Amino acid sequence: MRTIKPVILNLMLAVSLQALDLEREISLRGRWLFEVGDREEYAEAGFDDSGWETIRVPRPWEQYGFPGYDGYAWYRIRFDLPAELREKALYLQLGFIDDVDWVYVNGNYIGGRGSGPPDYQTAFDANRLYSLPGSTLLYGDENVIAVRVYDDWGDGGIVGGDPGIFSQKSVDLIHDLSGVWRFRTGDDGSWREPDYDDRDWDEILVPGVWEAQGYQDYDGYAWYRTEFRLRDLPEDERLILVLGPIDDIDEVFLNGVRIGRTGRFPGERYLDRNNNYWNRPRFYTIKRGALRDRGVNTLAVRVYDTWRDGGIYEGPVGVTTKDEYLEYQKKNRKKLRHVLEELLKDWF
Repeated sequence: MRTIKPVILNLMLAVSLQALDLEREISLRGRWLFEVGDREEYAEAGFDDSGWETIRVPRPWEQYGFPGYDGYAWYRIRFDLPAELREKALYLQLGFIDDVDWVYVNGNYIGGRGSGPPDYQTAFDANRLYSLPGSTLLYGDENVIAVRVYDDWGDGGIVGGDPGIFSQKSVDLIHDLSGVWRFRTGDDGSWREPDYDDRDWDEILVPGVWEAQGYQDYDGYAWYRTEFRLRDLPEDERLILVLGPIDDIDEVFLNGVRIGRTGRFPGERYLDRNNNYWNRPRFYTIKRGALRDRGVNTLAVRVYDTWRDGGIYEGPVGVTTKDEYLEYQKKNRKKLRHVLEELLKDWF
């Protein structure tokens, strides 16, 4: 058992890293429209790209007639989104991009990795997977993806992976909270209060690492805030807040009252410096009466990041019921048991 135990622990960590459990809904492999250069209007949904060239994705652009080209270029593609996908958490996977990307859906920025000049930082080895907030999508209609890419040298563009729209086989939400939140670095206890004026805060997409949204290399405290209405609450139904994994430590307040936390902040006793809090999905019980059925609810999330990526970086993000949560946990236990059984078969 001394030789098996470390293997099983490592496998459990690998399984937790793949907690999204995605299923392809729409393939985006194949022909995209392409243009070298850089203009802001290329991101707009209504931009006339009829004069652009076509290029196959995923492949380096050097293979399609752009040898030796380094610098900015844009990709665009249109796709129809079935109306029945409205009830699912959706993700855009672009695969591997050499070197830096900025991604827009229907003109809305949804994420990016790396950093362009003058503070250039490559992200060529990162699989691009971005949450698709429902507010950015047109269900039962045509949607437009625009990808701005910066290549520093060598191969450039969307070079590998499995581009597509994927759905998440996860807990079902009765209210989706993904989208634009208010955001501020630093730490102040008054930021939890529902009547705090956060109108001068920055805006940030949730879920998504904050490094990809203007806070490159920032480690430390930051706060998120959002407001929402939840009408027609299920009677006698226990509700649960879902925040997905958070990197690294968090404390959550609903209408000024703390409803949960994961990990210990600096200065607290027994600070866990080496932990796996960053890959644990957050589920917090909402006490009866804590939500306002007819009024505005304020959600404030305090986060501390120790190093590298930080923030509410994966979904789903929203409100679910106790029954949906228990069903999700049941499915996860079955999946983990199956993977462990397969490992033991191979091991022996």
